[in-house]
Amino acid sequence: MAVMDKIKANAISVAVNKGFDMLMKDFDGNLPKVEGIIGKFVGQGDDVNDAQMRLFHMIIGEMKDPNNNWRRLVDHIRTDIDPEIIRTFLQNFFVNSVTIGGNIQRQVNEKEQCNCPWAILMDPTTACNLHCQGCWAANYTDNKQKSLTYDEMNNVVKQGKELGTYVYLFTGGEPLVRKHDLIRLCEEHPDCMFSAFTNGTLVDEQFADDMLRVKNFIPAFSIEGFEEATDARRGQGTFKKVTHAMDLLRERHLPFGASLCYTSQNYDSITSDEFIQFLVDEGVLFSWIFTFIPVGVGSPVELLASADQRAGMYHKVRDDWRHNVPIFFADFWNDGEYTGGCIAGGRRFLHINAAGDVEPCGFIHYSDSNIREKTLLECYKSPLFESYRAHQPFNTNMLRPCPLLDNPAMLAEIVHETGARSTDYTHPENVDDLVKKTEKAASDWAVESEPLWERSPKKRLSDRLVEEGKSPTAWVD
Repeated sequence: MAVMDKIKANAISVAVNKGFDMLMKDFDGNLPKVEGIIGKFVGQGDDVNDAQMRLFHMIIGEMKDPNNNWRRLVDHIRTDIDPEIIRTFLQNFFVNSVTIGGNIQRQVNEKEQCNCPWAILMDPTTACNLHCQGCWAANYTDNKQKSLTYDEMNNVVKQGKELGTYVYLFTGGEPLVRKHDLIRLCEEHPDCMFSAFTNGTLVDEQFADDMLRVKNFIPAFSIEGFEEATDARRGQGTFKKVTHAMDLLRERHLPFGASLCYTSQNYDSITSDEFIQFLVDEGVLFSWIFTFIPVGVGSPVELLASADQRAGMYHKVRDDWRHNVPIFFADFWNDGEYTGGCIAGGRRFLHINAAGDVEPCGFIHYSDSNIREKTLLECYKSPLFESYRAHQPFNTNMLRPCPLLDNPAMLAEIVHETGARSTDYTHPENVDDLVKKTEKAASDWAVESEPLWERSPKKRLSDRLVEEGKSPTAWVD
């Protein structure tokens, strides 16, 4: 990083820490002062930074209203989360990841003509203590299980930081099967933020104490609704174990989120007012919303959500929860209009499985590169990732972002074009067979989503950019 970049990053770090101390002391009284301090460090003069400034001032304006939904969330964080964990998050996320990392990523992308991700998902292991319906990991028998060594994961983080990546998320399998190694990574890289999508059943008092000590690990608990819906997919007793894990973290003023996967069967449970209030009462700060994807030979296609249900989730998040529920919600498919379509393939994130295969996404089990054979940068420049980059966005309707769920022919074309292989450990899946499973869902959603996209301000912006000869996603890239 250039000397001037380091000076700017250090100045922003000082400003963030000063602003944090002021807000913790007197939020309402010091908010206007903090707005001025932080505003000095957000550059102006181009479309991207001007948009950032407008968003920044809009958020600050909303924070001044004690009844505003986002203000309610901030008050919850200020009151119920350990202050030093908040400080660590602000430093690692906004300074290290957004400022320092973002600058490095842009420089590498321009020089190498590739995509360096904002976040890397890793599978420490395929092992899991549960056998959830519809999960590919449930098929991995003992003789098929894979794991990354600690040194391999540590090397990924070291290489990733050199390329601007400071956020690492663990999937699986059940990542907390390797919880001691995950805490060790947190200790080794205190400048990074770590998280895990976990079933929560392996969280105990010692692990909660370790989280409080390292301060840079925030889990997202997978939960499918109330006890009946969760246990129906994940096994009897799972719901009670997850809520016990939440209790352990809440007692220690630790932050945590929820990972919600809606299917045709649990949609009503997950979207009920009672369940969302339950999440609030439990202390959930953020929620990642996924929809079921039938990955793997024999995966139950009947669990795919209908177009009506996906539209229902769209309206629940946009029209209700983001205005009335003090939880940060991210809907990974329906938020495509805010991200300029698909964010996989290194555009914002990628996935490394437990055998070291580098995949565009946790749901796209095809690869042409492995971390045991290539550097991360070489993986980013592989034919598969180059093809992803060339084809993104996969649809001019940003509410149809996914190359598998929304544009299945596109995924088949990319895999055939690049010669990427199936990375399934037990039953390699032909891409043509995979995409057939989502063709009807894609067709139904194309019809359902079109009027939603036509009403979106982002459509008008994208259309204007295309008319000007620019990328339809230039506003976000």
